[in-house]
Amino acid sequence: MVHVTATYGYMETPDVPAALAMLDPAETEGPLQLDQASCFLSKIELRRGQAPTMAPWRKRLFIATSCITADAAEYFGLPRDRTVIMGSHIEV
Repeated sequence: MVHVTATYGYMETPDVPAALAMLDPAETEGPLQLDQASCFLSKIELRRGQAPTMAPWRKRLFIATSCITADAAEYFGLPRDRTVIMGSHIEV
């Protein structure tokens, strides 16, 4: 297991496979087999809760805007057949 931190600017498109290909094999206990690597992403699903944290219309609007986000695997350039997405639910 390897942890890598890559920094991208606001207007740059992240390319995780390209960033991993730039790693020095001496720092990763040998060369990485990127064509066989598995990637793990997290996803948070928002649900409307009963707590009076904000007005009901604001909750619906906030949840609706969170649903129109881009697919994370596609955004990071990860292969869909080797990407695992794990998620959780949070009440708003």
